[in-house]
Amino acid sequence: MALFEGLSERLNHIFSKMKNKGKLTELEIKQVMREVRIALLEADVNFNVVKDFINRTTEKAVGEDILKSLTPSQQIIKIVNDELVELMGAKGVKLAIGDKPPTVYMMCGLQGAGKTTMCGKLAAMLKKQGKSVLLAACDIYRPAAIKQLQIVGEKAGAEVFTLGQTAPVRIASEAVKHAGSKGIDIVILDTAGRLHIDEALMGELKDVKKAVNPTEILLVVDSMTGQDAVGVSDSFNRQLDVSGVILTKLDGDTRGGAALSIRAVTGKPIKFTGIGEKMGDIEPFYPDRMASRILGMGDVLSLIEKAEQAFTEEETKRLEKKIKERSFDFNDYLLQLNSLKKMGSMKDILSMLPAGAQIKDFDESVSEKQLAVTKAIILSMTKKERSMPDIIKGSQKKRIAAGSGTSIQDVNKLLKQFEAMKNMMKQMGGGKGGKKFMKMPF
Repeated sequence: MALFEGLSERLNHIFSKMKNKGKLTELEIKQVMREVRIALLEADVNFNVVKDFINRTTEKAVGEDILKSLTPSQQIIKIVNDELVELMGAKGVKLAIGDKPPTVYMMCGLQGAGKTTMCGKLAAMLKKQGKSVLLAACDIYRPAAIKQLQIVGEKAGAEVFTLGQTAPVRIASEAVKHAGSKGIDIVILDTAGRLHIDEALMGELKDVKKAVNPTEILLVVDSMTGQDAVGVSDSFNRQLDVSGVILTKLDGDTRGGAALSIRAVTGKPIKFTGIGEKMGDIEPFYPDRMASRILGMGDVLSLIEKAEQAFTEEETKRLEKKIKERSFDFNDYLLQLNSLKKMGSMKDILSMLPAGAQIKDFDESVSEKQLAVTKAIILSMTKKERSMPDIIKGSQKKRIAAGSGTSIQDVNKLLKQFEAMKNMMKQMGGGKGGKKFMKMPF
């Protein structure tokens, strides 16, 4: 299930009923807001949060300017979008950096929320930014917790500091000292979790906080637990004064209520989301982009960022030159297809395009099969044919089709698609638009 798919579908259905109306009465607007209220409650958004959200939105929506507007549906969608952004925190909040190294991030949360894996994901992200990272194994209670951290540390390319079953406060203190002596930039503390909040857990976490004075205390929360996630966040925040929240499992069958409630309940920003199992499956949380995706308007900025990460700097410069020279060929197209795999599933990519989330019955297996067919056709071409597609005529098409296990019609279809892509690139002139275009997953 795509991120917020159920809520997005429901809201789009509600707003679609307004689009053909020239004007809306106050009664009709209030009816729309009642439906939005039900949709949010069904998405497991906190009741008090929904109540305040609907009151604010309704007050703005029944204003005189909206009632007299010729496009009330567009204006109401804008109001809902703006209020969703405000609800989730107005803008993204970056990680703080300490005044002097090492910067210490203390990770906390209940057992099973994905805290240890998230330590590795955060380390991998920081490593990409040129930081040196030390992971500290402060969970001495859960079986194999230390081993798990060592495994994710190896995947992330980060050193792991352990002292076995020593007291967590000492482990944290010694890890920070070790990082200081080695000139390591960041220390991430993987603290112990419990199946539920208790005094012993909070007491230990408070002791660790006092001992190392972390730059950030990041609460890792399982978004699939819905309203429980909001309650957990509130409890941890009251005890520890957390600086931010990381939501995990947002790629799962989640209704999204936690993401829409946590900021309002705790007053603390969501800083990152976990969107998969791989080390690279971590994203900064941007309220404006998330609101846009919920309302079916896509998230092109995040899509472009994903594409930029999938390409090396050398590949990017080479493609920029190719587009400027108008010499883009099938070798470059093959490079794009291979990079596309690094960006995630086609369904996730589609959800970031305007109206892409509304595409029904999308079959991922069909998409994968089509990509495989396209690659097989290109790989069945000679080097000269890939560089000079114009020379591919009847006999070559027959040979390529036979070599790729496809038909001449399939080969013709790919050649036409490729020609259309090249024409579009020419029209964009190889400027900034062209640079973005070359990284888009076509």
